[in-house]
Amino acid sequence: MGRKIIHIDMDCFYAAIEVRDDPSLEGKPVGVGGSSGRGVLTTANYEARKYGCRSAMPVFKARQLCPEIILTPIRFDVYREESDKVRAIFGRYTDLIQPLSLDEAYLDVSHRTESGASLAKEIRRAIFRETGLTASAGIAPNKMIAKVASDWNKPDGQLEVKSGEVDGFMRGLRVAKLQGVGKRGQETLAKLGVETCGDLQRFSKIEMAEKLGRWGLELYERCRGRDDREVSVDRTRKSLSKERTFRENIDDVDWLMDVLRRLRREVEDSVGRKSDQEIKSRVVKLKFEDFTQTTAEKAGGMMEEAVYEELLRLAWSRGEGKSVLSLIHI
Repeated sequence: MGRKIIHIDMDCFYAAIEVRDDPSLEGKPVGVGGSSGRGVLTTANYEARKYGCRSAMPVFKARQLCPEIILTPIRFDVYREESDKVRAIFGRYTDLIQPLSLDEAYLDVSHRTESGASLAKEIRRAIFRETGLTASAGIAPNKMIAKVASDWNKPDGQLEVKSGEVDGFMRGLRVAKLQGVGKRGQETLAKLGVETCGDLQRFSKIEMAEKLGRWGLELYERCRGRDDREVSVDRTRKSLSKERTFRENIDDVDWLMDVLRRLRREVEDSVGRKSDQEIKSRVVKLKFEDFTQTTAEKAGGMMEEAVYEELLRLAWSRGEGKSVLSLIHI
């Protein structure tokens, strides 16, 4: 029996909570994040996205695009409480849960007799009934396709890609939908005449390596829908970390610095709630657009902001001008 993986992604999670808790915001463009000129949006609701506002965008640019945007402060304690409610719902259906952040997770429901699509619909209904928030879902034989599919019918929708549909689905999929293919990657692939995964499948593995290096080898597998990663359940967690993967690759270290500050606060709060958690080292990891990555680490038991800024700049300097795909703070 094949695997049934569900990727659940809450719709504009932080902004949706703000609108739910303040009905006067209904129908208005809302962004969550810092209000200073150097701040960045953590998320924006769909009304704001119509103007081009998006997560990781500087606040000043969001205001230029949408002067009417309403900015609300970040309330991590509230978001975390709602996230706990959602994860409790997941636990009614499977023990194989891999949270990616407060607002998304993979669920392996291969052991269930029900179809993945019916389970996803039931989970989404339970989330709305108990939190008043909507979620979207992707259902597929592996994690990569499930994540792509969860973005297909947003908001409040879902898409299932069955095993026999993978080849057709991938051939027509635009390469821009693949994780790690940002604007620069799209430009590079366009020069090769590539717009869809079907276009990319014309190249052999050797050609991909010659033209695109390690990134090409990653894309060779991804464009065919291949992903054998298991849903990872970390039961004996020895480290606490927060990761942010960007929809578009980032090439401004100051933007990343604002994101890192928020991640640091989240980890610090998590450590504070674990009386037996001892900090032995501080780590910042960057993954670049070509899927190479670097780690900057410093021993010590204090979570000073200045230390993390130093580590980020060190890791950034190793990128040789590459854009950043994701940032992990441990």
